[in-house]
Amino acid sequence: MLDPVSEETLLGTAEIRKIFKFSKIGNIAGSYVTDGIIKNNALARVIRDGIVIASDDKIASLQRGQDQAKEVKKGFECGITLENYKDIKEGDIIEGFEEVEVNRTL
Repeated sequence: MLDPVSEETLLGTAEIRKIFKFSKIGNIAGSYVTDGIIKNNALARVIRDGIVIASDDKIASLQRGQDQAKEVKKGFECGITLENYKDIKEGDIIEGFEEVEVNRTL
């Protein structure tokens, strides 16, 4: 039996449409989910002009209106905060993904 390999599974993408600034929380990305679903606590990367500018970050919170959400599906708007990366801008793309361990056999 070989060691398992970590494989990345893309969950969905969201386009940042507006940035909301709060002194206690930081920047919240007002986003529109363009494909798939965005899950709370999923891993995330930020893409600007086709270039990955932040990778392996984590979605710290996900909101629909004033309520916390576990996931937001394609076609809906949401507020996203990232754990470490704060330099988000309008027009950036957030990709949510999961790392899945795949067992290998000979």
